[in-house]
Amino acid sequence: MELQQISKPLRFRWLIFGVLAFAYVLVYFHRNSLSVVAKDLITEFDTSAGMIGLLGSVYFYFYACLQFPAGLLSDSIGPRKTVTFFLVLACAGSVLFGLSGNLPTAFAGRILVGIGVSMVFIPTMKILSQWFRAGEFAMMAGLLNAAGGIGVMAGTWLLGFLAARLGWRISFTLIGAATLLILVLVWLIVRDRPEDKGWPSVIELDRKDNPSSAAKPIGLWQGARQVVSEKYFWPVAIWFFFDCGIFFGFGGLWAGPYLMGVYGMSKEQAGTILSMLAWGMILGSPVLGVLSDRLLHSRKKVFLLCTGLLAMLLGLLNLFPSGLSHAVLAGWFFLFSVCSSAVVIMAFATTKELFPVEIAGTSVGTVNLFPFFGGAVFMPALGWIYDGYAARAADGYSFAGYRMILLVLFGACLISLICTFLMKETYRGEICGDKKRC
Repeated sequence: MELQQISKPLRFRWLIFGVLAFAYVLVYFHRNSLSVVAKDLITEFDTSAGMIGLLGSVYFYFYACLQFPAGLLSDSIGPRKTVTFFLVLACAGSVLFGLSGNLPTAFAGRILVGIGVSMVFIPTMKILSQWFRAGEFAMMAGLLNAAGGIGVMAGTWLLGFLAARLGWRISFTLIGAATLLILVLVWLIVRDRPEDKGWPSVIELDRKDNPSSAAKPIGLWQGARQVVSEKYFWPVAIWFFFDCGIFFGFGGLWAGPYLMGVYGMSKEQAGTILSMLAWGMILGSPVLGVLSDRLLHSRKKVFLLCTGLLAMLLGLLNLFPSGLSHAVLAGWFFLFSVCSSAVVIMAFATTKELFPVEIAGTSVGTVNLFPFFGGAVFMPALGWIYDGYAARAADGYSFAGYRMILLVLFGACLISLICTFLMKETYRGEICGDKKRC
């Protein structure tokens, strides 16, 4: 009977993960979707590229601002209710965007989408912390991040396919319908913890030495103070700022102009090279999770490995900024994605493990402010650096500007590398009877 009670939640949790991973695909879909239909939007609304850029950026502003509240809501009203309610807003926003007859309405739809999908990742991490063992967490976070990579693909080639045949309006309306289906599945299938189904807690599998001990509840603001006062939280947060500043600033924006300007690539050629960023997330995220949980039994070693390799990659590009073959560049961007994007699962796993599971949402939500803040700083900063050099060039193009961007990225990576040495090793493995790792 005891074995049956344990096996049920161990099977059911994969169904929960599948539903939430589907929802996370939507997060990355909307994050990248406007790049495909930008020209259509400029023509449709008779506006400028700068205004369409602002339309795309409002997603990031609202998403970033709501990460801390997402943690508080996950730890208070529960992640299932949080995801369901806010996906209603994402559904409405996607449909409103598809039906928008003017630019203000399109902005309203985009804002609703940003608010709605902002409440998917943190609640999902909270649910994973309740349904999966401590030693499985990094692997599951890796699989979730891989789902985000699928969302990148869907937000580019799949949306392009739909928009070419159905138009961008019908495409976003269909995405709204898909969001409605997902939120219904979340409400019907997902549960915050095994106890909600009448099953014993999976977390108790990690606490067999003292299964009767009950965790003391932690108040919301007490939990928030506990997070920001933990000295080992800050190396992870600072690493997150610089690492994701590098990924969003270069991989998410300036890599395309760099490839087209320095290497003379067409948009299609640059897009093919940059698609390796998505493959790096899809393939690298679960591999790093398994590497951490099953092989190295360490979070810190993965940080050191990936950040050290990222420094080498950026050093290589500084040494050879214009002399690499297309095949080498494809491999470079794949490894760049693994070492700067897929590796973020270690940051979430480490942050979760620094604190009691009762404030998992608050801790992960707080640290998730820093990657978006990094992107918000690096994207325009790299642009200002390039503009400063390009303004002095007769033709407006500056190879020296791109070289300075690469040098700044290398310096930022060195700061990230220093942070990895200051981090605390948080991997604890799994407890199975008297065996520490199983």
